[in-house]
Amino acid sequence: MAKRVRVLIVDDSASVRQTLSQVLSQDPEIEVTGVASDPYVAARRIAEDVPDVITLDVEMPHMDGITFLKKVMSQHPIPVVMCSSLTLEGSETLMQALEAGAVDVIVKPKIGAADHLAESAMMICETVKGAAKARIRRPRIGSARPVEEPRGYGAPAPKLSADAVLPPARPSVTGAMAKTTEIVVCVGASTGGTEALRDFLVALPANSPGIVIVQHMPEKFTAAFAKRLDGLCEVSIKEAENGDPVLRGHVLIAPGGRHTLLERRGARYHVTVRDGPLVSRHRPSVDVLFRSAARAAGPNAVGVIMTGMGDDGARGLLEMKQAGAYTVAQNEETCVVFGMPKEAIELGGVDRIVALDDIAREIQIAQQRA
Repeated sequence: MAKRVRVLIVDDSASVRQTLSQVLSQDPEIEVTGVASDPYVAARRIAEDVPDVITLDVEMPHMDGITFLKKVMSQHPIPVVMCSSLTLEGSETLMQALEAGAVDVIVKPKIGAADHLAESAMMICETVKGAAKARIRRPRIGSARPVEEPRGYGAPAPKLSADAVLPPARPSVTGAMAKTTEIVVCVGASTGGTEALRDFLVALPANSPGIVIVQHMPEKFTAAFAKRLDGLCEVSIKEAENGDPVLRGHVLIAPGGRHTLLERRGARYHVTVRDGPLVSRHRPSVDVLFRSAARAAGPNAVGVIMTGMGDDGARGLLEMKQAGAYTVAQNEETCVVFGMPKEAIELGGVDRIVALDDIAREIQIAQQRA
């Protein structure tokens, strides 16, 4: 049996500690080795038994989560997943946590409808397992109440493909899809993607092609992520809204909790944002975006797959390549987790494998060729 991922849960809420322990313990690949009510207790637990992953609350007594995160990353780097309530204010703080070295973000689980709880549990477990595989990098910056017993998470839901949202791409490109002078870029990323996307987007000039991005993040966090990037980059960046046009010099980031698809009307592209089931265990799904790009843009598209756990995007990128798109994967050396690019490469869906710092140049070369 493969070694289980050993997790330490740090949260000042007893109910959250209990619920999160129950969620994680349902997964046979995860072992909860301990819980801590504040960073001082957590430090003692780590000294006694170093976990593979820490889940860390943002707001706690004695020391806030980000301060503790910085201490962990400077003294004994361990993959850390920030755990927060679903609030806009909290999402702004979590952007700081990701810059300080956190690997990923999860939303605190809540007892509720059985199917919602099961879906939330699956995404939490997948995030924690992805964090355990992360290559840790130096950051850029220097009273309990009883909880209701969860009503069972049940067996994991079937792993759905993009067929659950969008029919398979047509095998041939029609005359209406002929190569044009405008290209559109579709990008997918997951674990480690927030900082990778920052590096990629900062390097782009203001006249870059229109870009649509799926980064696996919970609802509300994507708006704060887009806002933060917009203040750093020459291109304009916003969270995608249904019907937004895809324009030169603009970047649309798929909203957490909803799928984003590329569509074409005449010579122009726009996005459709819609609900739907988890695809490749994610919503938004990279496979859904990439399949829609294969259908709508064909050879006018560039597909980029970046750091991330799992295989979301691999099949979609192959569909883009088969439709005539130029496809790029981030190389293993610069990935935090070489999961999604590796799967895409092994499927034969990648034209070129490059370092993170070279992805922006690949986009500019593709734009010049168009």
